[in-house]
Amino acid sequence: MRSTTSRLRLLSAVALVAATAVAGPTDAPPAAAAATYRAQYHFTVPDHWKNDPQRPVYVNGKFYYYYLYNVDYPTTVGTAWRLATTTDNVAFADQGIAAPKNTNANADLWSGSAVVDTANTAGFGAGAVVQLVTQQDHPVNGSGPQAQFLWYSIDGGRTFRPYGDTPVIPNGGRRDFRDPKVIRDSARGRWVAAITEGDRIGFFTSPDLKTWTRQSDFAGGMGILECPDLFPIRADDGTTHWVLGVSAGGTPGTYAYWTGTFDGAAFTADAAPQWLDHGFDWYAGVTWEDPAAPADRRFGLAWMNNWAYADTTPTRAADGFNGTDSIVRQITLKHYPDGYALASQPTPALASHASSVTDLGTIQVNGGLVPLAYHGTAYQLDTDVSWTQLDNIGLQLRVSADGTRHADTGIYHDYSYLNRRQTGSPDTTGARGESHAPWDPAKKTAHLRILVDRTTIEVFVDDGRYVHSSEVFADPADTGINLYTTGGSATYANTTITEFPDLSQRPAHVVSGFEGTSYDPGWTTTGSFTGTGPSFEYLPGMVGNAVLDTFAGGGDPATGTITSPPFTLDRNHLHFLLAGGNHPGRTSINLLVNGQVVRTATGDDTGVLKPVDWDVSGLQGQSAQVQVVDQETGAWGHLMVDQVLLSD
Repeated sequence: MRSTTSRLRLLSAVALVAATAVAGPTDAPPAAAAATYRAQYHFTVPDHWKNDPQRPVYVNGKFYYYYLYNVDYPTTVGTAWRLATTTDNVAFADQGIAAPKNTNANADLWSGSAVVDTANTAGFGAGAVVQLVTQQDHPVNGSGPQAQFLWYSIDGGRTFRPYGDTPVIPNGGRRDFRDPKVIRDSARGRWVAAITEGDRIGFFTSPDLKTWTRQSDFAGGMGILECPDLFPIRADDGTTHWVLGVSAGGTPGTYAYWTGTFDGAAFTADAAPQWLDHGFDWYAGVTWEDPAAPADRRFGLAWMNNWAYADTTPTRAADGFNGTDSIVRQITLKHYPDGYALASQPTPALASHASSVTDLGTIQVNGGLVPLAYHGTAYQLDTDVSWTQLDNIGLQLRVSADGTRHADTGIYHDYSYLNRRQTGSPDTTGARGESHAPWDPAKKTAHLRILVDRTTIEVFVDDGRYVHSSEVFADPADTGINLYTTGGSATYANTTITEFPDLSQRPAHVVSGFEGTSYDPGWTTTGSFTGTGPSFEYLPGMVGNAVLDTFAGGGDPATGTITSPPFTLDRNHLHFLLAGGNHPGRTSINLLVNGQVVRTATGDDTGVLKPVDWDVSGLQGQSAQVQVVDQETGAWGHLMVDQVLLSD
């Protein structure tokens, strides 16, 4: 098959001159070149590095989205699980590290999955959020066998602790054994885990998330597999099917899936594997239920990168990070003449964030290029294209002022494509320059929904059975759009441009985690607490290895205060973990603004740390201090505090 870019290079000067009409509002000014490569409306890591997404869990009306994060990138390898929350899967709020690395004897955390243990099957408490996650089993010199470990959270999924150092599913002599995906098999009253084992997926079952039995495996025939996915979904014809997904090698090397049946122990495919995305950069994909219609549709997203060039990005030098996700999609199962297949579109909630919609109307292209008056680096473009006969149809995106640089997407005979060879391709080998997906050449109409952001392009063709998602590191000054045809004419109808505001997260920051032998610089102590520091002890719900515990000053009779240095309230929420005596005003943690108490909380006469969330959105920009007060000398005359954090 010919390169689409090569065909466009053959456009003659005569054709270009013939297509001089500028489509759209003639007074639209060119957008200013972006001063950053950070995405405008896609999820990006606040700093350093991210890779694999972890399937979100739904807790108290919010989705808790975890992902692999490395604060030591690029000098040291090793990931923790970082958390962001969202109510609509479009705008995310960073919550910092949820499961820190190097907390147990098994080094960093790899991929896995979290579940809400509503029935307390694991014994951590009803509603505990439990992770089954891959770590190296007691690694030596940075290397050890891959095995599956439990971590758990009793604060609603905000922070996690390891359930010891021993794997709940040992390696068993496997070279590759990782990325467990856990689902609840309600019909059989047990948990199911799908875990990749090299070129196959093993299925395990458990009554309690702690004891597991291997039941079967499924050989994918697609080389080394990672990041499995398993779920039932009801198709548009009312029948229910199981889907087994994986991140696989080959071309395009994104999210492959099989439809079939699952009997609680074994998966049987009923068709050949298909690709959820035909671009080159939709890897480690995860899907999760839509709470509004859990049987009928799911959400999905992936890491927009590729291990072949994972470190090739201008974002690191320009903006201090490496890690962008795809847009969250809504996924359904449809019955087509050739069988069942998943179809996906950007989540409908994206439209609610639109800051402007420009209607460019209907545009006729009679061969050659027709430039749009609109310029930009972050937008959604929708158009309905129709034609009678032609060779090639499409759009040039991120076009440079001289027209020499651009990314192209469109339809050529029997395939749709996305070509990035002429601008910003991270693949220096050229092998991953143009992605293809099947197209019925008898069709003469297509709806294209194109999501362009500062380093990514996603193209949804018609209903989204076929999608192309790829990184495109175009020059920030390249903002043009051209429509084109070769070998005939086409009409681009209902053409609109949708823009979005800046949805990038504001990073959470820890006021104090109380992890040192002394309190952080600037903290002051009075009374019995003079000269004391954090207490190295175990308390249920704690983060790390130490907490602030006023008992350390001399037991319940100890009295005094422990006060933070001033800090600016520059986020909407102040979170912390709290336990100890229930004595309002006498054992309390207070938020001080101008020396006055504006928020206060006390314990519940237990030693279990529980989450407290103060809404401080009305105090934005003000200087504040956290003060722990202990003036109670009787029973439960002490207070414990951990992980004070500001976030949105």
